Amino acid sequence: MKISSAKLNDVIIIEPSIFEDARGLFFESFNSITWADKGLPTNFVQDNQSFSQAGVLRGLHFQKGDYAQGKLVRVISGRVLDVAVDLRPDSSTFGQWEFYELDGKSNRMVFIPEGFAHGFLALEDSVFSYKCTAGYNKASEGGIIWNDSTLNIDWPIAHPNVSEKDLILSTFEAYKQELSLSE
Repeated sequence: MKISSAKLNDVIIIEPSIFEDARGLFFESFNSITWADKGLPTNFVQDNQSFSQAGVLRGLHFQKGDYAQGKLVRVISGRVLDVAVDLRPDSSTFGQWEFYELDGKSNRMVFIPEGFAHGFLALEDSVFSYKCTAGYNKASEGGIIWNDSTLNIDWPIAHPNVSEKDLILSTFEAYKQELSLSE
């Protein structure tokens, strides 16, 4: 397994060792003993999976407070452009974002810690899977609109297929205002 740090503080890229032969392939997508030895999180409590058609954009989502989630994300089939946005005001990468291309061939994974917004654009019909360090709590959900002008994420699509719920998410400036009110 190859582990590397991303540009954003505390985001980790994991490239599993893949064993292939004429029958197919095998790789470990998670092993709590190995991960703990490498200093990676092991406290996952929920697994989620979604299917998205090409052109679907999901996000930018996060959970607040006691329900903040770290996510180990990967693509089972297809290809996505995954994005993480650092929402931690004390971080030197606060307000910055980074893309990670994930696909069902490389099986590369990304761990996005608590305190980040997360989203992805399906570049192909894709099955997306992620483990969470905390369970979902509707009252604690938050989000930032995918095309926020302050974040200025360079999505490679002008008119993605976005849910009605995601079209009315807040702005990054509103998120920052909410932070200042809670201090």
